[in-house]
Amino acid sequence: MEMVFLKPNTLKELRKCEICCSSNISSAIGVCAKCLKEKAEMALPIAIKNQSSTRLSLGLVPFPPKGANGIRCNLCVAECVMGDGDMGYCGIRGNKGGRLFSLVGKDEALLDFYLDPHVTNCCNAYFCPAGTGCGYPKYSNTKGPEIGYYNLALFFYGCSFTCMFCQNWTHKLLGKARRVKMKELIDLTLNNERISCWCWFGGSAEPQLPFAIKASKEAYESKRAGRILRICYEWNGDGNPLLVERALETVLESGGNVKFDLKAFNPNIHKALTGMDNKRVLENFEMVYRKFWDKRSAFPVLGATTLLVPNYVDEEEVKNISNFLSSLDPHIPYNLLVFHPDFMMRDLPITPLRQVINCFRVAKRNLKRVNVSNLHLLGYPSQLSSL
Repeated sequence: MEMVFLKPNTLKELRKCEICCSSNISSAIGVCAKCLKEKAEMALPIAIKNQSSTRLSLGLVPFPPKGANGIRCNLCVAECVMGDGDMGYCGIRGNKGGRLFSLVGKDEALLDFYLDPHVTNCCNAYFCPAGTGCGYPKYSNTKGPEIGYYNLALFFYGCSFTCMFCQNWTHKLLGKARRVKMKELIDLTLNNERISCWCWFGGSAEPQLPFAIKASKEAYESKRAGRILRICYEWNGDGNPLLVERALETVLESGGNVKFDLKAFNPNIHKALTGMDNKRVLENFEMVYRKFWDKRSAFPVLGATTLLVPNYVDEEEVKNISNFLSSLDPHIPYNLLVFHPDFMMRDLPITPLRQVINCFRVAKRNLKRVNVSNLHLLGYPSQLSSL
């Protein structure tokens, strides 16, 4: 399929909600948050149509295939059922001649990688061993931030969502991805004692999660005794629950952590922004909490983040997300991210300071460990943990 990339929206193209004529929208969504909540039967189809057009421009199928007869993929919540010749929603797996195939073999992945000096811009750096030295000497090389060490950043191509605001949207350009062998990553790590953690991100790990699980386990088990090598994930969190649990086993043992992107709480807002419902995400988050939190609560094994998308992810969304987190444990770390215009939502402003302050205060009512990142976009220090 010839790829014809849609021109991203700009501030000049801001338009009104197609249902109520409110001007507080992104043209990439087409409707306002109020209509998505109160008139979903009319509003959601508009948002999904815009998403499908964007996906087609990138050479991806517009919706998860759901053929009556075909091969089912269970790696993520899309659960594609692919007939002969169909590609899955992620663009990596498909059905060819009645057999499931992948663009990569079992010991390779579509990804880029690079060394990221600590302390990195990781969303969990405000509570993790690499950023704080917590867990020294078992989980950290130093009593404070691991200056002089590196994170091996592992950027997956492909994703299980279609986030219209995605700030790493080039992961959908699958034709530009490298095929990287597992052995290359492990050899690089074993030959560089200054690599103290791996972080799988992208994109999101779900479409290639079996590779991430296997590579992480082999790297961790191949390192010399006593060497610190934390395994971390930043993901959508909608993967097959059995695979999610397997991934967390190495995360827990290594001293790493996993970041769930809780993009919205209202399922209609979530689907309009990402193309997918958030039910599986919340279920997986709770599963990880119940099975792993108490095994290492002093050095949290998981945290959550929310991007404060203007006019869509507001105080109400943050309140409901923080209520969900606090219902599990008020000490779960929660990071709010200041939005900057990108991909198809370039017609929205940077998150206004007032929205950031209000969302922070709402979250603090329920949770003990709330942080704000990307404040440099507003001219302030990069992080905030008290206000």
